[in-house]
Amino acid sequence: MAIGMPKLQPLSPVPGFKTAAIACGIKANGQKDLLMVSMAPNTTVAGLFTQNLVVAAPVTLCKERLPKGIAQALIVNSGNANVANGPQGMETAKTITQTVANTLEIPTDTVFTASTGVIGETLPIEKPLSAIPKLTAALTHDGWLEAATAIMTTDTYPKAISKKVVIDGKNITITGIAKGAGMIHPNMATLLAFIFTDAAITSPALQTILNEAIEASFNSISVDGDTSTNDTLMAFASGLAENNLIEDPHSATVVPLVDAINDICQELAQWLIRDGEGVSKFVTINVVGAKNQTEAKQVAMSVARSPLVKTALAGCDPNWGRILCAIGYAGVEFNVEEIDIYLGDVQIVKGGVRDPNYKEEQGQEVMNQEEITIAIDLKSGVAKRTIWSCDLTHDYIKINADYRS
Repeated sequence: MAIGMPKLQPLSPVPGFKTAAIACGIKANGQKDLLMVSMAPNTTVAGLFTQNLVVAAPVTLCKERLPKGIAQALIVNSGNANVANGPQGMETAKTITQTVANTLEIPTDTVFTASTGVIGETLPIEKPLSAIPKLTAALTHDGWLEAATAIMTTDTYPKAISKKVVIDGKNITITGIAKGAGMIHPNMATLLAFIFTDAAITSPALQTILNEAIEASFNSISVDGDTSTNDTLMAFASGLAENNLIEDPHSATVVPLVDAINDICQELAQWLIRDGEGVSKFVTINVVGAKNQTEAKQVAMSVARSPLVKTALAGCDPNWGRILCAIGYAGVEFNVEEIDIYLGDVQIVKGGVRDPNYKEEQGQEVMNQEEITIAIDLKSGVAKRTIWSCDLTHDYIKINADYRS
């Protein structure tokens, strides 16, 4: 079940973009499974992708086309990952994007694509190909919620958010959509996410903003420790806001746009955890007192992906020894006799041992809650890091055991 499911706010159309979503039959349940986004000419693009060595054909194709820095369309299917299909997988991705290009009368290398779903099954190409003319005819400025719905797999609700900022006296709109509930873990966390803006910005500047936004968002979440073959995060900028062209992503005038993209990425990332497969707890892990950011993240992620910690959370068991154990094998040097650990506001470990003032019922009260914070002070430095995670329940096993049925 979703934890603290956000109330979807009205989504803002983004000048320069039209969307359409349809059920083309890839998903056996008849739900929408194909998304098309058309874009204004000279839309700039940036992207980040899975670091898994086994990659989907659409990921490889996007990587090949990204250096040009220009996009005019995006085609995304859910229900089939188009992975491990040999040369046929790449041929399928190319044929689909070529058909989109022909239909929209745009260059083929400006069409980007993504897939999500079952690995190792052949994508039934005839289904998306027959739907592309219908998608083209249905393109609209207002279909963002349907767009977010069409990319879902085991998600229980669509994830989408819009923000507006002002740069150079021009109103700028940013809308982001994402999907993901399982196989969530850096680098980069398992998901599809797409951000659209009408800001005028160069592709290198947009890439820099995306590179920096991901660390405190999609690279700071973990459901189950699995990193997918299809992870894709892309940003597109139509330039129709007519602000002064952004070439320096770190200039003072760009701060509102950077902050908005950071906020969108972080909110979408947290929604993925709240909607994680079988999740009953949303867990914030705060590590402070580390020597550096890298070590802070190592410790937080070690706790976040520990099956024993995650199952203790699922069982509402304040078994603090599992947390301490996970910290100990994180691969970070620290003095165990100085470490402090808190569950919510309750100190459970002081100086590496059970706090003498801690009572089991205090920990139990915290563990009974849906939203839990675990705070860890390593007392080794001043660096800190926050990771968002969840528990591991029987429902997670059931969802994934039945995934292909």
